[in-house]
Amino acid sequence: MKYRNPVVRGFYPDPSICRSSVTGKYYLVTSSFQYFPGVPVFESEDLVNYKQVGHVLTGPEQVMLEGVRSSGGVFAPTIREHAGRFYMVTNNNSTAENFYVYTDDIYGEWSEPIVVDQEGIDPSLLFDTDEDGTVHCYFISNGVAEDGRGGIMQCEINVTTGEKLSETKCIWQGSGGRYLESPHMYRIGDYYYIMAAEGGTEYGHMITYARGTSVWGPFEDYPHNPVLTNRNKAPFIIQGIGHGDLIEGPDGNWYMVSLGFRQQGEWMAYHSLGRETFLTPAKFGDDGWFTVGDGTTDFEYDIPIDSTQLRRNVESFETTSWDNDWVHLRIPDKSNYVFSPDSVALTGSSVTLEDVASPTFIGIRQKEYNFELSVNVNASIALPRKGERLLDVVKSWSCTGITVYLNENEHYDLAISSNGHAILRLNIGGIKHIEKKINLKDDGEVTLICRGTHDTYTFYVKDAGGKEICLGSGRTKYLSSEVDGGFTGVMLGLFAEGHVTGTFTDFKCTYTEDL
Repeated sequence: MKYRNPVVRGFYPDPSICRSSVTGKYYLVTSSFQYFPGVPVFESEDLVNYKQVGHVLTGPEQVMLEGVRSSGGVFAPTIREHAGRFYMVTNNNSTAENFYVYTDDIYGEWSEPIVVDQEGIDPSLLFDTDEDGTVHCYFISNGVAEDGRGGIMQCEINVTTGEKLSETKCIWQGSGGRYLESPHMYRIGDYYYIMAAEGGTEYGHMITYARGTSVWGPFEDYPHNPVLTNRNKAPFIIQGIGHGDLIEGPDGNWYMVSLGFRQQGEWMAYHSLGRETFLTPAKFGDDGWFTVGDGTTDFEYDIPIDSTQLRRNVESFETTSWDNDWVHLRIPDKSNYVFSPDSVALTGSSVTLEDVASPTFIGIRQKEYNFELSVNVNASIALPRKGERLLDVVKSWSCTGITVYLNENEHYDLAISSNGHAILRLNIGGIKHIEKKINLKDDGEVTLICRGTHDTYTFYVKDAGGKEICLGSGRTKYLSSEVDGGFTGVMLGLFAEGHVTGTFTDFKCTYTEDL
């Protein structure tokens, strides 16, 4: 089987994977930050093709996102299975809490959060069984231990309650790179392997590891660390490889999932799709050390798994799931959303896309640089709310449309206003600029179009006669992590602000894969 990276495309970073001991299928989770529902779950039989089967954090009581800025919220989940039960452990970086939830049905609901009293981020679990059958659960994160040492920390916990059964100890301090993070522990053969990321989740990102004969160490560094990095990789397109998780494949060989990104620009590099999920073959040597690829991750691999890689290059209301593919900014007010299989009606509120709250918004990840998105929208004045006068509602400025969204300060919006205009609004660095505004001749349904390339997003309105009117464009570079910071990627969203309801139909996003 020949496959092409990334295997999960678009803003799906910090992948973690496990295999069900019951069905043999693989389950992968990624970070979700300020988006809700939180922590998407994917299912695979071959490690290459992934189908999203839900989210872990589906209830507002499971995750606190109120007032969480972009790139805050839910960081770096780990998924593990033990005795048929799945556990997802993660960190809400905005509340500084490490917690886990569990389920016996991967397609169903997950438990209420169980908090573990250990600091740090990027938590992980290891289930380990003694020769007498006693099961131990170890909780691992990065931070500062009780003795003041910084590095990868570990304690044993009661997995039923989250209670610590041992003190927190620093077990490994990495290979010397900055930003030691994302620890995972494995017991394979005669060794315990402790793996982590170093260098920062950017161009110096790398994966390192060490091994020992005890879960508490001491650990001997792999002599050729880092085991995987693209920091000096040529060609230059795949960068940022790191934050890995090791898994045995259905063919008996080993593989590693990791995050990475597809950069644009050779000298002034940037990426706007976010950090994505990559797959790289791994191999254990006779000496017990493992290698990953040739030490780097490539676009293509031929592996001994009998399957064919599939892509969904066209997304529509009919081919996507409201519960799986589409997400909200923070916890939504459900009364502002009316879903049907082939349409959605969004009613605005006083919360806008610039606010650190929950605007009326629903979005999907941008999967490729080259795409065309079109959707029909019918804008109407929303009914007055309690205490409001109809005249004030009619006079107010409101809008509904599409947004190419990175965060509350950086997004491009093509919208229909309540006073009969089509507008293109460019928001960069907190500067809000209306690039162009045109009068719409007829009330009723309008087609909004966005065409994306590596360099630009260009926006059009199609009138009743089928004529396209270009309102302008915005550069992809200004919706990138290199310019704006943060850990997320571009979302393609539908939104409504103020006293307007937008009814969206005939949504279609067609991608052209070229990287």
